[in-house]
Formats: sequence, structure tokens, C-alpha cells
Amino acid sequence: MSLQQKFLSLENHLKSLVVGQDLLLNRMLVAVLCDGHLLVEGAPGLAKTRAIKVLSYSIEGDYHRVQFTPDLLPADLTGTEIYRPQDGTFVFRKGPLFHNLILADEVNRAPAKVQSALLEAMGERQITVGSVTYELPPFFMVMATQNPIEQEGTYPLPEAQLDRFLLQALVDYPDLEGERSILKLNREEEKQATSDEELFRPKQVLAQHEAMSARMEVLDMHLAEPLQEYIVQVVLATRSAQRYGDDLKDFIQYGASPRATLALDRCARAHAWLAGRDYVTPEDIQSMAHDVLRHRILLSFEAEAAGRTSDEVVDILLDRIGVP
Repeated sequence: MSLQQKFLSLENHLKSLVVGQDLLLNRMLVAVLCDGHLLVEGAPGLAKTRAIKVLSYSIEGDYHRVQFTPDLLPADLTGTEIYRPQDGTFVFRKGPLFHNLILADEVNRAPAKVQSALLEAMGERQITVGSVTYELPPFFMVMATQNPIEQEGTYPLPEAQLDRFLLQALVDYPDLEGERSILKLNREEEKQATSDEELFRPKQVLAQHEAMSARMEVLDMHLAEPLQEYIVQVVLATRSAQRYGDDLKDFIQYGASPRATLALDRCARAHAWLAGRDYVTPEDIQSMAHDVLRHRILLSFEAEAAGRTSDEVVDILLDRIGVP
């Protein structure tokens, strides 16, 4: 079985256990293939925790969930040195960040120092405690969640820190059929009355070295020169939107950074690879553009006053930029 087939099998397994959130599941696999981190925004109860838990049982590695609260300390993530009175020494006890898959639940509820510790781990793949730096596992992915409903008592992530996330996915309510399927699935699971591991683990678990090999296949995907130029033009358009219409002149205060160019390139390759192709199309780029750009664009006051969203601005830009 090829790596593409294994990932297709993994995606089908995820869809069988997480109903009505196909876009989220796809973006999680894209993040795995691109060695990046995922920011998920959605109301409570939409299977965000369940999704990454199922993924953790499907890929070789360990998983840890951290509930972010205002009283959380950086040491609660990184770990701390414990004094041993019997021999008068200090021993470092590793924190949750040393796991392979991390769920940072309601990341915007923790203060800046805690967010900074998480973002160092995401960006540098290491943590520093005192004067000692510890390397994190080679296979390391953070999925952070934000609740868009209740913003009281939160610490919004600064734009520069949001840029560390490869993607931002928006999770919405399932449709009518999805809601019925969720009810049916829940009844079946309650009858089994077994552990999450037995419910969620597939027959064949994807090994970490297979995920690493899949990343190399994604990097080797063919991306034609005109499509590379298209990616560059899409990102540059967020910095000079007025070139595509006077109505966009004052909509964007700050555009996307070069990280967006790199992210869109790699995510488009991963999207095409998951679709079973060995080449990238303009549709792959357009499909990933919103998730790559929405958290990297800072709208102006005029745009927000007019009720515009980042997604709407990206839609306008994609509609006006010539497709190769």
C-alpha cells in the first residue's frame, strides 16, 4: 500500500468517527504533511478535541491535552526542575510539550508568558528552562483552539504570533444529515462501553517514519512555474490590494508575511497529494488560500466598520487575480 493510500485510509477512518467536520480533518492531515501547526476556531461541542484525539490514536506517538486558563504558568507547559533532598540535586521533569501531538484548548485564555512558551516550542522546536535548552520530538504538532463566542477574560494572540500557525481553520455546525449521523454514532459507541483507545484506534496505525516519508513526497510534488508565480501574486496582493481595485485601497492595514508564501506553496502541494494527484492545480492553491491567509491579514478600521471579513477580502483578491 502506497503512502497516499495509507493517508486516504486514515482520512476515511477519521471521517467515520468525526462526523460533519470533513474540512477540519483535511486541514489536520495537511498540517501533518506540512510539518506545521493548526489554529482552530469554532463554538464548543464541535468535535475539535475528539478529532485530534482520534488522529493521535491513528498515528504512532503520544498525545496530551492542555486546558489553557488565566492562572496557567509557563512551567505548566515546559516542565520544571524538581529538587531532590536525598542527594541535593535538581532533576528536570518534562512538561506536556514533550509529547508528539498537543491540544492547546482555548489558547487565548492564557496570559502572554504562557503563549510565548508555547510559540517558542512551535517555532523553534525546543524549549528553554533556565540556561538549558531541550529539543522537542522530531514529530511535533500543536492544534490550538479558540472559542469565538465568549471573549471576556481572554488574551487575544498578537498578529505576529498568529503568523506562527501554518493554518487557521474555521469549524461550523454540521448539517441536518450530519447531526443525525452524530446521534446514531453516539448511541453505537455508548453500547460498546469501551475505552477511547479501543474505539478510535484503526487496524493499521500510521508510523512516524511513514509520516516523515509522506512529507518528502509532498515536497517532491510538481508545481509548475506559472503556479509558483500565482502563489507569489496572491500573497503580494494582500500587501498592495489597491492594485486590484480602488474599493480595496483602505481594506488591509497589514498584509501577509513571506511565511504565507511558503505555507501556501506547501499546503497546495499537500492538498493535491491528498487528492491522489502528483501535480498541483490552481484549485489546490485557491482551496488553501483562505486557511493560510485569514489569520495573517490585518484589516483596517474602515473594512471592519463596513462589516468585511478577511475571507471576503481573500475572495475578492482571488476573483481579480489572473489564474494561469
